[in-house]
Amino acid sequence: MILIFKLVKYLKKYKKHFILGPIFKLIDAIFELIVPLVMARLIDVGLNPASPDRGYVFKMGGVLVLLGAVGLGFSYTCQFYASRASQGFGTELRTEMFRKISSLSHSELDLIGTPSLITRITNDVNQLQLAVAMFIRLVLRAPFLVIGSVIMAMVINLKLSIIFLIATPLISLVIYLVMSYSIPFYKIIQKKLDKISLITSENLEGTRVIRAFSGRENQEKLFESACEDHTHTAIKAGIISALLNPFNYIILNLAIVAILWFGGKLVNVGSMTTGQVIAFVNYITQIQLALVVVANLVIIFTKSSASAARINEVLNMSEGLYEGSCSSTDSQEENIISIKNVDFSYNDNVNNLDNISFDIRRGETVGIIGGTGSGKSTLINLLPRFYDVANGEIIFEGKNVRDYTFNALRSSFGIVPQHAVLFSGSIEENLRWNKSDATDGEIRRALEISQAAEFVDKLPEGTRHIIDEGGKNLSGGQKQRLTIARALVGAPKVLVFDDSSSALDYVTESKLRAALKTLDSTIIIVSQRAASIMHANKIIVMDEGKIAGIGTHAQLLDTCEVYKEICLSQQIEKEAV
Repeated sequence: MILIFKLVKYLKKYKKHFILGPIFKLIDAIFELIVPLVMARLIDVGLNPASPDRGYVFKMGGVLVLLGAVGLGFSYTCQFYASRASQGFGTELRTEMFRKISSLSHSELDLIGTPSLITRITNDVNQLQLAVAMFIRLVLRAPFLVIGSVIMAMVINLKLSIIFLIATPLISLVIYLVMSYSIPFYKIIQKKLDKISLITSENLEGTRVIRAFSGRENQEKLFESACEDHTHTAIKAGIISALLNPFNYIILNLAIVAILWFGGKLVNVGSMTTGQVIAFVNYITQIQLALVVVANLVIIFTKSSASAARINEVLNMSEGLYEGSCSSTDSQEENIISIKNVDFSYNDNVNNLDNISFDIRRGETVGIIGGTGSGKSTLINLLPRFYDVANGEIIFEGKNVRDYTFNALRSSFGIVPQHAVLFSGSIEENLRWNKSDATDGEIRRALEISQAAEFVDKLPEGTRHIIDEGGKNLSGGQKQRLTIARALVGAPKVLVFDDSSSALDYVTESKLRAALKTLDSTIIIVSQRAASIMHANKIIVMDEGKIAGIGTHAQLLDTCEVYKEICLSQQIEKEAV
């Protein structure tokens, strides 16, 4: 519950709703407690066998209708406040979570995982919204009805109210025992939902791979197994919770029998009236219903507590990357990038990069090559500070990259990632990501250099052509060319191509390389194909997280065995020489 209270600050804008809602519900409960007394008077006076009074029946009937109407009005008002507060709370919390997730570095995102983050920002926030709504509507009403019913019963007849004092603790004990056994299961259920989300996410993203390897049946079994695991846990919790109503109704019915038995005797001796006995039965029913509501509230708050813990885990994550204050990247330094004795590790056990040092001069084209897992992509992810170095430093435009604001640093880079990622919307909207106010001329030039103009011009709507989610209505080569064009818009100081021409044919790639030479930007090309980087001013060869060699293509053929092996494996040695 403490974790839930930590999130109360997101209700700041809805203080009025949060305070007035329970008050209106409390007034509704007061009217509900008055109803049995009115019923008692109606029975004792209006339906008295000795002298029935039809006028009194209609009068008290009108009072009951009035109480119901007024109670409905207060209840509706409370419901309105509860809805406004809970939905507003959910909006504020989701917005804050999205802001926090957006600010986290790749390391923190990798730690929690995308499926879990999606579950937390949707399912867990929904659970907390429900808790807020139920808190406003029921958290005061239910205990008030229990206490109020007991007090009203004692006012009517103190001796007979002993039945209430026995039945109420027994019902409370049943609720406590059922909840103590079922609550742990509800906490486990939340974790099992994460697993289902993970499997679902992986299958939706990798559907082509799954079908290519005929793995659909295996994935269906895996998903079915996860669902069954979740179902079994939910059933166990349900079975235990299902015991609540039967035991409560047994106690309730025994209490009603006792009230009728002893109340009947008191009626016979004139100590009570028939209407008062009926009022007693109504009050014990109200207590039972209120306690069941309390039990459901316990379940809701238990689930919400687990959800609050998961949400607080995200909100309390320390942002591994601290933003600098320098907002200008202008400099006349000859070396636009200097990497000095850099180490990096995704975990503390193994260094993914070990003592990396090199300089990149302004306007150079630099190639980075190496085998799978050699650290190429890891290295370039350090330049715009997607990750921070463990040791050493990276100098950009004469200053440590940590000194810059994220916007200033990252806007200086045009990055083309390994996996071509496009967003739903028009081609034009996708190309304006790096520069929202880019002119039509800038967009046209980017399309021409990236070799995307040839297929964009053939589209009926041109740059206004709508891209489906993830670019599913485009081929791999088309998506890569558009991601290259997106990086080129705005003429960034440094262009980074992370193995981003793998889907291009050799003719298109050759045209692209020739077009890139017309730019003033510094270009970094990461590739596993020697042909893609052999004409670079400088080639950096990576091997198991270390630099195996630096030089031109001709120099490395003579001095670097790793590079020579790559060229031989790709049968381009003669062509290169």
